[in-house]
Amino acid sequence: MGIIILVYYVGLGIGVLFIIVALIFLIVMYVKRKVEFGLTIKMLGAFLMGALILWITIPSLKSVVTKDFEVINGQCTIEITKDGRYTDWSFNMIDTGEQFSFIETPELEAYGKATPYYCEITVTRDHMWEIGYKIYDFKTRKLIDSNNGG
Repeated sequence: MGIIILVYYVGLGIGVLFIIVALIFLIVMYVKRKVEFGLTIKMLGAFLMGALILWITIPSLKSVVTKDFEVINGQCTIEITKDGRYTDWSFNMIDTGEQFSFIETPELEAYGKATPYYCEITVTRDHMWEIGYKIYDFKTRKLIDSNNGG
C-alpha cells in the first residue's frame, strides 16, 4: 500500500505547508504594515490551495493513519481509458454501482463490459482513495492479478 499512501501523505503535507506559509506571510505583512497587493493575492491563493488540498485529504486521515480500510467485493468489469500518455483502468462494481480507478495496469487477457470478473477493491472508509485491488476469475475464483498500492 506504498505509493498511494505516500501520495496521500505528500498531499496532506503540502496542504499544511501552504496554509502555514501563507498565514506567516500575511501576519508578518500586517505586523510590519507593509501590505503589498501582489504578495497578498499570492498568499491568499496559497492559503486557498492549501485549504482545498486539506479538504480533499482530511476526511480520510483516520482511515489512512489507522490503516482501517474497507474491502468492496463482487462482480466487476474492467475498462481502459487512454488519454495521450496517461492510461486509466476503471473497475466498475456491478453489485454496488461504484467505479474505482487505478493507474496500474492489471495483467489480464481480456477486459471490457462483456468480461466479468470477481474483484476485491480496498478503499478508505469514505471511498475517496483507492488503495489496492485483487482480480479473480468470475467462475473459479482463482486469483488472476493483484495490486496492493505499492
